[in-house]
Amino acid sequence: MLIEHQIQQQQLIMYLIILVGALLLDLCVGEYPTRLHPTVWIGRVISLFKSRLKHGSKVREYVNGLIFAVALVVVVYLLAYNALSILEANSIAMMIIASILLLKSTFAIRAMEEHANVVINSLMRNDIAGARYSVSMIVGRDTSSLDEEHILSATIESIGESTVDGITAPLFYYALFGVAGALAYRAINTLDSMLGYRDEYHRHIGYASAKLDTIANYIPARLTALAMILAAWMLGLDWRNAVRIMLRDRHKTPSINSGYPMSVVAGALRVRLEKIGYYRLGDGIEAITFEHCRLALRVMKLSSMLFIASVVLPLLIVHALL
Repeated sequence: MLIEHQIQQQQLIMYLIILVGALLLDLCVGEYPTRLHPTVWIGRVISLFKSRLKHGSKVREYVNGLIFAVALVVVVYLLAYNALSILEANSIAMMIIASILLLKSTFAIRAMEEHANVVINSLMRNDIAGARYSVSMIVGRDTSSLDEEHILSATIESIGESTVDGITAPLFYYALFGVAGALAYRAINTLDSMLGYRDEYHRHIGYASAKLDTIANYIPARLTALAMILAAWMLGLDWRNAVRIMLRDRHKTPSINSGYPMSVVAGALRVRLEKIGYYRLGDGIEAITFEHCRLALRVMKLSSMLFIASVVLPLLIVHALL
């Protein structure tokens, strides 16, 4: 019994070292170079097979998309799991280092802040063209005609949504299934970002990818929204309005998940977030400014830490005990 308890303690310590190491690495170095980024490698595989998923039959395209999406996620998980298992059998230290490097690749706190600050700095220099280009790097919409208000809105929307798919969700799956689980989630999210569109070309081949992403983000999105409300309270923002706007506007976005964090941010900041022709979140009690973007980044960072403390750490403890 004592030996089993010691093993569980060692397992938990290892999980925590990997988590803390990955967080520190992200804060220190930000994103990896493109050629070294596992998500980029996954994206290249998707690009390689994308055209091969097309077929004259819609049913065949649905089937092709489903088989490819599931196969890619399973292969990513198994490759990571087996590679780390081999390393662990030879060197615990090397396995931990590899795990830290891989886990860091699945989330991006510093990079999101850097992207947002580039947009803000461009607007502060009255470089509207530069701001439009910079915001196009973090949102999936046409930014060529956006005014300052909608550039700031798009930036804050991206901060809210990316808190889930760029931070809390991969860490949630790390807590449940280890580093391989976090990489599998990143594969699902990358599939959705590359195939999960509703235009004629992608509608059928990307259907399964979009649904997998919706399922994977369902719980993290709602837990993150709760963490954001707590963060808003701790930062002295309008947390009551955040709750009200979330309950009212969470279903206005096409995604059943992204509306949660984005509507909470809109309510907490007392601004209106708008994707022209698609949705409006919040009442616009205050005119949107650079400061609201900075506050959104503070909400992102604090809610991520709260999520780790209240969700990830308890799950890691349970994981270590099983």
